[in-house]
Amino acid sequence: MKVIIIGGAGFIGSHLADYLVKKKFNVKIIDNLSSGRIENLKTIKKKIKFFQIDISKKGKWHKEFKKVDYVFHLAALSDIVPSIDKPEKYFHSNVTGTLNVIEACKKYKVKKLIYSASSSCYGIPRNYPTKESEKINPQYPYALTKYIGEQLIIYWSKIYKINYMSLRLFNVYGPRSRTSGTYGAMFGVFLAQKLNNKPFTLVGDGTQSRDFTYVSDVVSAFYIAAKSKLTNKIYNVGSGKTIQVKKIIKLLGGEYIKIPKRPGEPKITYANIRKIKKELKWQPKINIKTGVNIMLKNIKFWKYAPLWDKESIRIATKNWFKYLS
Repeated sequence: MKVIIIGGAGFIGSHLADYLVKKKFNVKIIDNLSSGRIENLKTIKKKIKFFQIDISKKGKWHKEFKKVDYVFHLAALSDIVPSIDKPEKYFHSNVTGTLNVIEACKKYKVKKLIYSASSSCYGIPRNYPTKESEKINPQYPYALTKYIGEQLIIYWSKIYKINYMSLRLFNVYGPRSRTSGTYGAMFGVFLAQKLNNKPFTLVGDGTQSRDFTYVSDVVSAFYIAAKSKLTNKIYNVGSGKTIQVKKIIKLLGGEYIKIPKRPGEPKITYANIRKIKKELKWQPKINIKTGVNIMLKNIKFWKYAPLWDKESIRIATKNWFKYLS
């Protein structure tokens, strides 16, 4: 099987690449390295083809889609507050980039496009746990651009018969989560702070709760979605459970300081995953305590590395695949 992972040098994408290489897939990775890191691919670099490409720009990169079975589209600008400051940049990356990917899939008749959508499309939901049928109500430009990308895929599918699966991801955590930037993923920021003996930055009062999903579970969802005979479906991908952020800090252990709540963030994220469990037979395997323990158990390997994606992360996660078996 030939696959392309767009955004394959990023957090989730690189884990997906590891897994597909292990499964003996022929893997190409496209990434502009704006947030992804080539070091994330260090252990598989001889087994993949890597292309540093900006998909928001047209070019000859479309030809890489020839005879490809599956395209996994995980590339996006993903921070909340910067999307408010620079909405045009996010539109160009997340919408124009997605349109270019769809056009490439159409041109070369790719068997299936698997899209990394965002649960942020629900905004502040009225119902918990939140179903895929919940009213769409994006609260900031990032959320809107990810949803527009999903809608483009759906409508192009109807007109041009492009098979797709759209996975609306809830809060994903695990090794290689980006630690840089003020508005990076919560776990990446917390662990960077812990490594540097800094207090955790607690947004608001910490009573907000999140549905945290371990990265290996997300990877398995992408794999199952690709291999499934089902097409043209939207699924929530979450743990199906929720936990307060202040309890995460307690699990990690350490002091904290409070910072202001960010605009447009819901009090709760909580995925209803009945649909994906029933139709794809997928379910999460790593609960939050186990996931945090995995990260803390190996933190000694990380403390000498400025970023998660250095060689130490390979050592720390050498048994990572057992959680997918």
